[in-house]
Amino acid sequence: MKLAIVGGGSTYTPELIDGFARLRDTLPVGELVLIDPAADRLELIGGLARRIFARQGHGARVTTTTDVAAGVPDADAVLLQLRVGGQAARDRDETWPLECGCVGQETTGAGGLAKALRTVPVVLDIAEQVRRSSPDAWIVDFTNPVGIVTRALQNAGHKAVGLCNVAIGFQRKFARHLGVAPELVRLDHVGLNHLTWERGVTLLDAPGAAGGREVLPELLAGFGKEIAEDLHLPLPVIQRLGVVPSYYLRYFYQHDEVVAELRAGGSRAAAVAAIERRLLEMYADPTLDTKPELLGERGGAFYSEAAVQLIASLLGTDGGTGVQVVNTRNDGILPFLPDDAVIEVPAEVDATGVRPLPQRPVEPLYAGLIAGVTAYEQLALDAALRGGRDRVFDALLAHPLVGQLDLADRLTDRLIAHNREHLAWA
Repeated sequence: MKLAIVGGGSTYTPELIDGFARLRDTLPVGELVLIDPAADRLELIGGLARRIFARQGHGARVTTTTDVAAGVPDADAVLLQLRVGGQAARDRDETWPLECGCVGQETTGAGGLAKALRTVPVVLDIAEQVRRSSPDAWIVDFTNPVGIVTRALQNAGHKAVGLCNVAIGFQRKFARHLGVAPELVRLDHVGLNHLTWERGVTLLDAPGAAGGREVLPELLAGFGKEIAEDLHLPLPVIQRLGVVPSYYLRYFYQHDEVVAELRAGGSRAAAVAAIERRLLEMYADPTLDTKPELLGERGGAFYSEAAVQLIASLLGTDGGTGVQVVNTRNDGILPFLPDDAVIEVPAEVDATGVRPLPQRPVEPLYAGLIAGVTAYEQLALDAALRGGRDRVFDALLAHPLVGQLDLADRLTDRLIAHNREHLAWA
Protein backbone atom coordinates (compact mmCIF):
# COMPACT_ATOMS: atom_id res chain seq x y z
CA MET A 1 0.00 0.00 0.00
CA LYS A 2 1.30 3.42 -0.95
CA LEU A 3 0.33 6.61 0.86
CA ALA A 4 1.37 10.14 -0.06
CA ILE A 5 1.26 13.15 2.27
CA VAL A 6 1.12 16.55 0.59
CA GLY A 7 2.51 18.90 3.20
CA GLY A 8 4.79 16.13 4.42
CA GLY A 9 7.33 18.70 5.61
CA SER A 10 4.97 19.85 8.35
CA THR A 11 6.29 19.58 11.89
CA TYR A 12 3.05 17.70 12.59
CA THR A 13 3.87 14.82 10.22
CA PRO A 14 5.70 12.72 12.87
CA GLU A 15 2.37 12.38 14.71
CA LEU A 16 0.96 10.65 11.62
CA ILE A 17 4.11 8.57 11.21
CA ASP A 18 3.83 7.39 14.80
CA GLY A 19 0.24 6.32 14.17
CA PHE A 20 1.16 4.47 10.98
CA ALA A 21 3.96 2.67 12.82
CA ARG A 22 1.92 1.69 15.89
CA LEU A 23 -1.20 0.64 13.98
CA ARG A 24 0.46 -1.22 11.11
CA ASP A 25 -1.81 -4.24 11.55
CA THR A 26 -4.79 -1.99 10.75
CA LEU A 27 -3.09 -0.09 7.96
CA PRO A 28 -0.18 -1.99 6.34
CA VAL A 29 1.74 0.84 4.69
CA GLY A 30 4.43 -0.36 2.31
CA GLU A 31 5.53 2.99 0.89
CA LEU A 32 5.12 6.50 2.25
CA VAL A 33 5.90 9.55 0.12
CA LEU A 34 6.33 12.92 1.81
CA ILE A 35 5.71 15.81 -0.58
CA ASP A 36 6.52 19.42 0.26
CA PRO A 37 8.08 22.42 -1.52
CA ALA A 38 10.25 23.14 1.56
CA ALA A 39 13.12 20.78 0.76
CA ASP A 40 15.10 21.50 3.93
CA ARG A 41 12.23 20.68 6.27
CA LEU A 42 11.27 17.73 4.11
CA GLU A 43 14.60 16.02 4.63
CA LEU A 44 14.44 16.54 8.40
CA ILE A 45 10.95 15.01 8.58
CA GLY A 46 11.87 12.22 6.17
CA GLY A 47 14.86 11.23 8.27
CA LEU A 48 12.84 11.18 11.49
CA ALA A 49 10.08 9.17 9.78
CA ARG A 50 12.58 6.49 8.78
CA ARG A 51 13.96 6.34 12.32
CA ILE A 52 10.46 6.07 13.87
CA PHE A 53 9.57 3.23 11.51
CA ALA A 54 12.87 1.49 12.20
CA ARG A 55 12.44 1.74 15.97
CA GLN A 56 8.95 0.20 15.67
CA GLY A 57 10.23 -2.56 13.38
CA HIS A 58 8.11 -1.27 10.50
CA GLY A 59 9.40 -2.05 7.03
CA ALA A 60 7.77 0.84 5.13
CA ARG A 61 9.89 2.66 2.58
CA VAL A 62 9.94 6.45 3.06
CA THR A 63 10.74 8.74 0.15
CA THR A 64 10.59 12.51 -0.24
CA THR A 65 9.97 14.86 -3.15
CA THR A 66 9.13 18.49 -3.76
CA ASP A 67 7.08 17.57 -6.83
CA VAL A 68 3.45 16.47 -6.43
CA ALA A 69 3.39 14.88 -9.89
CA ALA A 70 6.40 12.74 -8.98
CA GLY A 71 5.04 11.67 -5.60
CA VAL A 72 1.42 10.65 -6.19
CA PRO A 73 1.52 8.05 -9.02
CA ASP A 74 0.09 4.69 -7.90
CA ALA A 75 -0.89 6.07 -4.50
CA ASP A 76 -3.82 4.37 -2.80
CA ALA A 77 -4.57 7.45 -0.71
CA VAL A 78 -3.28 11.02 -0.70
CA LEU A 79 -3.44 13.03 2.52
CA LEU A 80 -3.60 16.83 2.31
CA GLN A 81 -2.24 18.87 5.22
CA LEU A 82 -0.86 21.99 3.59
CA ARG A 83 -0.76 25.61 4.72
CA VAL A 84 -0.48 28.11 1.86
CA GLY A 85 1.57 31.04 3.13
CA GLY A 86 2.82 29.17 6.19
CA GLN A 87 2.56 30.38 9.78
CA ALA A 88 3.19 33.95 8.62
CA ALA A 89 -0.11 33.96 6.72
CA ARG A 90 -1.84 32.35 9.71
CA ASP A 91 -0.46 35.09 11.96
CA ARG A 92 -1.99 37.72 9.68
CA ASP A 93 -5.32 35.85 9.58
CA GLU A 94 -5.39 36.00 13.38
CA THR A 95 -4.37 39.67 13.56
CA TRP A 96 -5.99 41.95 10.99
CA PRO A 97 -9.62 40.99 11.73
CA LEU A 98 -9.04 42.22 15.29
CA GLU A 99 -8.43 45.70 13.86
CA CYS A 100 -12.12 45.68 12.93
CA GLY A 101 -13.32 44.18 16.22
CA CYS A 102 -13.78 40.67 14.79
CA VAL A 103 -12.41 37.30 15.85
CA GLY A 104 -9.04 36.58 14.30
CA GLN A 105 -9.01 32.84 13.66
CA GLU A 106 -7.71 30.61 10.87
CA THR A 107 -10.86 28.54 10.25
CA THR A 108 -13.82 30.86 10.78
CA GLY A 109 -14.74 34.49 10.24
CA ALA A 110 -12.66 36.74 8.02
CA GLY A 111 -9.39 34.90 8.75
CA GLY A 112 -10.98 31.60 7.80
CA LEU A 113 -12.19 33.10 4.55
CA ALA A 114 -8.68 34.34 3.77
CA LYS A 115 -7.30 30.85 4.29
CA ALA A 116 -10.01 29.36 2.07
CA LEU A 117 -9.23 31.82 -0.74
CA ARG A 118 -5.52 30.96 -0.59
CA THR A 119 -6.04 27.24 -0.24
CA VAL A 120 -8.85 26.07 -2.54
CA PRO A 121 -7.10 26.79 -5.89
CA VAL A 122 -3.90 25.08 -4.71
CA VAL A 123 -5.76 22.02 -3.42
CA LEU A 124 -7.76 21.67 -6.64
CA ASP A 125 -4.56 21.79 -8.68
CA ILE A 126 -3.04 19.04 -6.52
CA ALA A 127 -6.23 16.97 -6.82
CA GLU A 128 -6.13 17.20 -10.62
CA GLN A 129 -2.57 15.86 -10.57
CA VAL A 130 -3.74 12.98 -8.37
CA ARG A 131 -6.65 12.27 -10.72
CA ARG A 132 -4.37 12.13 -13.76
CA SER A 133 -1.91 9.65 -12.27
CA SER A 134 -3.94 7.77 -9.62
CA PRO A 135 -7.64 8.12 -10.48
CA ASP A 136 -8.72 5.52 -7.93
CA ALA A 137 -6.86 7.12 -5.01
CA TRP A 138 -8.82 8.54 -2.10
CA ILE A 139 -8.02 12.13 -1.14
CA VAL A 140 -8.26 12.66 2.62
CA ASP A 141 -8.30 16.34 3.54
CA PHE A 142 -6.98 17.60 6.88
CA THR A 143 -6.41 21.09 5.45
CA ASN A 144 -8.50 23.86 7.02
CA PRO A 145 -11.09 25.10 6.50
CA VAL A 146 -11.94 21.42 6.02
CA GLY A 147 -15.62 21.92 5.14
CA ILE A 148 -14.96 24.40 2.33
CA VAL A 149 -11.93 22.52 0.97
CA THR A 150 -13.77 19.19 0.98
CA ARG A 151 -16.78 20.78 -0.74
CA ALA A 152 -14.48 22.15 -3.45
CA LEU A 153 -12.95 18.70 -3.98
CA GLN A 154 -16.26 16.85 -4.06
CA ASN A 155 -17.92 19.39 -6.35
CA ALA A 156 -15.01 18.90 -8.76
CA GLY A 157 -15.70 15.16 -8.81
CA HIS A 158 -12.79 13.94 -6.69
CA LYS A 159 -12.92 10.90 -4.38
CA ALA A 160 -12.49 13.04 -1.29
CA VAL A 161 -13.47 13.05 2.35
CA GLY A 162 -12.58 15.50 5.11
CA LEU A 163 -11.36 14.67 8.60
CA CYS A 164 -11.21 16.67 11.84
CA ASN A 165 -10.06 15.66 15.31
CA VAL A 166 -12.88 17.31 17.30
CA ALA A 167 -15.10 14.20 17.40
CA ILE A 168 -12.35 11.73 18.30
CA GLY A 169 -11.16 14.17 20.94
CA PHE A 170 -14.61 14.18 22.56
CA GLN A 171 -14.84 10.41 22.28
CA ARG A 172 -11.51 9.94 24.08
CA LYS A 173 -12.33 12.47 26.81
CA PHE A 174 -15.79 11.04 27.46
CA ALA A 175 -14.35 7.51 27.57
CA ARG A 176 -11.81 8.65 30.13
CA HIS A 177 -14.54 10.20 32.29
CA LEU A 178 -16.57 6.99 32.06
CA GLY A 179 -13.59 4.72 32.63
CA VAL A 180 -14.20 2.69 29.48
CA ALA A 181 -12.43 1.97 26.20
CA PRO A 182 -13.01 4.64 23.52
CA GLU A 183 -14.49 2.03 21.17
CA LEU A 184 -17.46 1.73 23.56
CA VAL A 185 -18.40 5.41 23.15
CA ARG A 186 -20.57 6.48 20.22
CA LEU A 187 -21.33 10.16 19.59
CA ASP A 188 -24.48 11.83 18.30
CA HIS A 189 -22.32 14.44 16.58
CA VAL A 190 -23.93 16.89 14.14
CA GLY A 191 -23.11 20.10 12.30
CA LEU A 192 -20.41 21.47 10.05
CA ASN A 193 -16.66 21.35 10.41
CA HIS A 194 -15.78 23.42 13.51
CA LEU A 195 -19.49 24.05 14.13
CA THR A 196 -20.75 20.91 15.86
CA TRP A 197 -22.67 19.74 18.90
CA GLU A 198 -22.67 16.43 20.77
CA ARG A 199 -26.42 15.87 21.22
CA GLY A 200 -25.99 12.44 22.76
CA VAL A 201 -23.36 9.98 23.96
CA THR A 202 -24.12 6.25 23.85
CA LEU A 203 -22.25 3.71 25.92
CA LEU A 204 -22.13 0.44 23.96
CA ASP A 205 -22.04 -3.08 25.38
CA ALA A 206 -19.34 -4.02 22.88
CA PRO A 207 -17.48 -2.21 20.05
CA GLY A 208 -19.82 -1.78 17.09
CA ALA A 209 -22.82 -3.19 18.95
CA ALA A 210 -26.33 -1.95 18.35
CA GLY A 211 -28.32 -0.26 21.06
CA GLY A 212 -26.49 0.91 24.15
CA ARG A 213 -27.25 3.34 26.96
CA GLU A 214 -27.51 7.14 26.68
CA VAL A 215 -25.01 8.67 29.13
CA LEU A 216 -24.73 12.36 28.17
CA PRO A 217 -26.87 13.53 31.14
CA GLU A 218 -24.66 11.40 33.39
CA LEU A 219 -21.52 12.96 31.91
CA LEU A 220 -22.83 16.50 32.35
CA ALA A 221 -23.91 15.79 35.93
CA GLY A 222 -20.66 14.16 36.97
CA PHE A 223 -18.08 15.93 34.83
CA GLY A 224 -19.78 19.13 33.67
CA LYS A 225 -17.22 21.38 35.33
CA GLU A 226 -14.29 19.66 33.62
CA ILE A 227 -16.08 19.67 30.24
CA ALA A 228 -16.97 23.36 30.55
CA GLU A 229 -13.42 24.33 31.56
CA ASP A 230 -12.01 22.38 28.63
CA LEU A 231 -14.31 24.27 26.23
CA HIS A 232 -13.88 27.65 27.97
CA LEU A 233 -17.67 27.93 28.06
CA PRO A 234 -19.91 28.65 31.08
CA LEU A 235 -21.12 25.49 32.80
CA PRO A 236 -24.70 26.80 33.31
CA VAL A 237 -25.06 27.28 29.55
CA ILE A 238 -23.96 23.72 28.79
CA GLN A 239 -26.23 22.38 31.51
CA ARG A 240 -29.22 24.33 30.18
CA LEU A 241 -28.63 23.27 26.58
CA GLY A 242 -28.02 19.66 27.57
CA VAL A 243 -25.47 19.29 24.73
CA VAL A 244 -21.71 19.70 24.41
CA PRO A 245 -20.76 22.30 21.79
CA SER A 246 -17.38 22.12 20.13
CA TYR A 247 -14.78 24.59 21.32
CA TYR A 248 -15.27 26.60 18.14
CA LEU A 249 -18.81 27.56 19.14
CA ARG A 250 -17.18 29.94 21.60
CA TYR A 251 -16.39 32.25 18.68
CA PHE A 252 -20.13 32.60 18.11
CA TYR A 253 -21.50 32.36 21.65
CA GLN A 254 -18.90 34.66 23.26
CA HIS A 255 -17.57 36.64 20.32
CA ASP A 256 -16.82 39.93 22.03
CA GLU A 257 -15.21 38.24 25.04
CA VAL A 258 -12.97 36.21 22.73
CA VAL A 259 -11.98 39.35 20.78
CA ALA A 260 -10.93 41.01 24.03
CA GLU A 261 -8.87 37.96 24.99
CA LEU A 262 -7.18 37.81 21.59
CA ARG A 263 -6.31 41.50 21.69
CA ALA A 264 -4.74 41.07 25.11
CA GLY A 265 -2.65 38.01 24.22
CA GLY A 266 -0.35 36.96 21.43
CA SER A 267 -1.56 35.10 18.36
CA ARG A 268 -1.79 31.31 18.35
CA ALA A 269 0.28 31.40 15.15
CA ALA A 270 3.18 33.06 16.98
CA ALA A 271 3.04 30.40 19.70
CA VAL A 272 2.93 27.59 17.13
CA ALA A 273 5.83 29.13 15.19
CA ALA A 274 7.94 29.09 18.36
CA ILE A 275 7.00 25.45 19.00
CA GLU A 276 7.86 24.58 15.40
CA ARG A 277 11.32 26.11 15.69
CA ARG A 278 12.05 23.96 18.74
CA LEU A 279 10.60 20.87 17.06
CA LEU A 280 12.78 21.32 13.97
CA GLU A 281 15.84 21.52 16.20
CA MET A 282 14.79 18.23 17.82
CA TYR A 283 14.06 16.60 14.46
CA ALA A 284 17.60 17.41 13.32
CA ASP A 285 19.00 15.18 16.08
CA PRO A 286 20.01 11.92 14.32
CA THR A 287 19.41 9.95 17.54
CA LEU A 288 15.75 10.98 17.86
CA ASP A 289 13.53 8.07 16.84
CA THR A 290 10.22 8.85 18.60
CA LYS A 291 7.81 11.76 18.39
CA PRO A 292 8.78 14.28 21.09
CA GLU A 293 6.32 15.20 23.84
CA LEU A 294 6.49 18.83 22.68
CA LEU A 295 4.58 17.79 19.54
CA GLY A 296 1.47 17.47 21.72
CA GLU A 297 1.51 21.28 22.13
CA ARG A 298 1.41 21.70 18.35
CA GLY A 299 -2.28 20.63 18.25
CA GLY A 300 -4.13 17.87 16.42
CA ALA A 301 -4.53 15.37 19.24
CA PHE A 302 -5.63 11.88 18.09
CA TYR A 303 -5.40 12.81 14.40
CA SER A 304 -3.17 9.83 13.66
CA GLU A 305 -5.64 7.34 15.14
CA ALA A 306 -8.56 8.92 13.26
CA ALA A 307 -6.57 9.01 10.03
CA VAL A 308 -5.46 5.38 10.27
CA GLN A 309 -8.99 4.16 10.92
CA LEU A 310 -10.49 6.24 8.11
CA ILE A 311 -7.89 5.21 5.51
CA ALA A 312 -8.05 1.57 6.60
CA SER A 313 -11.83 1.57 6.15
CA LEU A 314 -11.66 3.31 2.76
CA LEU A 315 -9.02 0.88 1.50
CA GLY A 316 -10.69 -2.18 3.02
CA THR A 317 -7.78 -3.25 5.22
CA ASP A 318 -9.81 -3.33 8.45
CA GLY A 319 -12.08 -6.10 7.23
CA GLY A 320 -15.47 -4.44 7.45
CA THR A 321 -17.61 -1.33 7.74
CA GLY A 322 -16.81 1.13 10.47
CA VAL A 323 -18.62 4.23 11.70
CA GLN A 324 -16.52 7.37 11.88
CA VAL A 325 -17.27 11.08 12.06
CA VAL A 326 -16.20 12.63 8.76
CA ASN A 327 -16.84 15.63 6.54
CA THR A 328 -18.81 14.56 3.50
CA ARG A 329 -21.60 15.51 1.11
CA ASN A 330 -24.98 16.16 2.71
CA ASP A 331 -27.28 14.57 0.10
CA GLY A 332 -30.43 15.18 2.12
CA ILE A 333 -29.15 14.04 5.52
CA LEU A 334 -29.82 17.55 6.87
CA PRO A 335 -32.85 18.49 4.73
CA PHE A 336 -32.55 22.22 5.39
CA LEU A 337 -29.16 22.33 3.59
CA PRO A 338 -28.25 21.96 -0.10
CA ASP A 339 -27.30 18.46 -1.22
CA ASP A 340 -23.74 19.54 -2.04
CA ALA A 341 -23.13 21.08 1.38
CA VAL A 342 -20.44 19.30 3.36
CA ILE A 343 -21.60 18.23 6.81
CA GLU A 344 -19.76 16.66 9.74
CA VAL A 345 -21.66 13.63 11.03
CA PRO A 346 -21.07 9.92 11.73
CA ALA A 347 -20.88 7.87 8.55
CA GLU A 348 -20.48 4.27 7.53
CA VAL A 349 -17.09 3.96 5.83
CA ASP A 350 -15.79 0.98 3.89
CA ALA A 351 -14.15 0.11 0.58
CA THR A 352 -17.32 1.09 -1.29
CA GLY A 353 -17.30 4.66 0.03
CA VAL A 354 -18.74 6.99 2.67
CA ARG A 355 -22.43 6.96 3.66
CA PRO A 356 -23.52 9.52 6.27
CA LEU A 357 -25.97 8.11 8.78
CA PRO A 358 -29.54 9.47 9.04
CA GLN A 359 -29.95 12.25 11.59
CA ARG A 360 -32.91 13.11 13.78
CA PRO A 361 -34.26 16.65 13.23
CA VAL A 362 -31.81 19.34 14.27
CA GLU A 363 -33.15 21.77 16.85
CA PRO A 364 -33.74 25.35 15.58
CA LEU A 365 -31.11 26.76 17.95
CA TYR A 366 -28.46 24.82 16.06
CA ALA A 367 -30.09 24.49 12.63
CA GLY A 368 -30.24 28.26 12.15
CA LEU A 369 -26.53 28.71 12.74
CA ILE A 370 -25.70 25.67 10.61
CA ALA A 371 -27.77 27.07 7.73
CA GLY A 372 -26.19 30.51 8.02
CA VAL A 373 -22.64 29.23 8.01
CA THR A 374 -23.43 26.85 5.14
CA ALA A 375 -24.62 29.83 3.06
CA TYR A 376 -21.38 31.63 3.90
CA GLU A 377 -19.35 28.56 2.88
CA GLN A 378 -21.12 28.42 -0.48
CA LEU A 379 -20.27 32.08 -1.11
CA ALA A 380 -16.72 31.56 0.17
CA LEU A 381 -16.19 28.72 -2.28
CA ASP A 382 -17.53 30.84 -5.12
CA ALA A 383 -15.07 33.60 -4.17
CA ALA A 384 -12.20 31.11 -4.00
CA LEU A 385 -13.03 29.70 -7.45
CA ARG A 386 -13.89 32.88 -9.32
CA GLY A 387 -12.27 35.68 -7.31
CA GLY A 388 -13.31 39.30 -7.23
CA ARG A 389 -13.81 41.84 -4.47
CA ASP A 390 -17.60 41.67 -4.68
CA ARG A 391 -17.62 37.92 -4.04
CA VAL A 392 -15.30 38.32 -1.04
CA PHE A 393 -17.58 41.06 0.31
CA ASP A 394 -20.69 38.90 -0.18
CA ALA A 395 -19.14 35.99 1.72
CA LEU A 396 -18.18 38.24 4.63
CA LEU A 397 -21.58 39.91 4.71
CA ALA A 398 -23.21 36.47 4.92
CA HIS A 399 -21.00 35.25 7.76
CA PRO A 400 -22.84 35.30 11.12
CA LEU A 401 -19.73 36.79 12.76
CA VAL A 402 -19.73 39.78 10.37
CA GLY A 403 -23.11 40.58 8.81
CA GLN A 404 -22.78 44.38 8.61
CA LEU A 405 -22.13 46.43 5.50
CA ASP A 406 -19.49 48.72 6.95
CA LEU A 407 -17.69 45.90 8.70
CA ALA A 408 -17.73 43.63 5.66
CA ASP A 409 -16.35 46.48 3.55
CA ARG A 410 -13.40 47.14 5.88
CA LEU A 411 -12.64 43.46 6.29
CA THR A 412 -12.70 42.91 2.52
CA ASP A 413 -10.07 45.61 1.97
CA ARG A 414 -7.82 44.21 4.68
CA LEU A 415 -8.21 40.62 3.47
CA ILE A 416 -7.19 41.50 -0.07
CA ALA A 417 -4.31 43.72 1.07
CA HIS A 418 -2.85 40.99 3.29
CA ASN A 419 -3.29 38.17 0.75
CA ARG A 420 -2.60 39.80 -2.61
CA GLU A 421 0.43 37.62 -3.32
CA HIS A 422 -1.74 34.48 -3.04
CA LEU A 423 -4.77 35.73 -5.01
CA ALA A 424 -4.23 35.56 -8.75
CA TRP A 425 -7.13 37.91 -9.42
CA ALA A 426 -6.15 40.62 -6.90
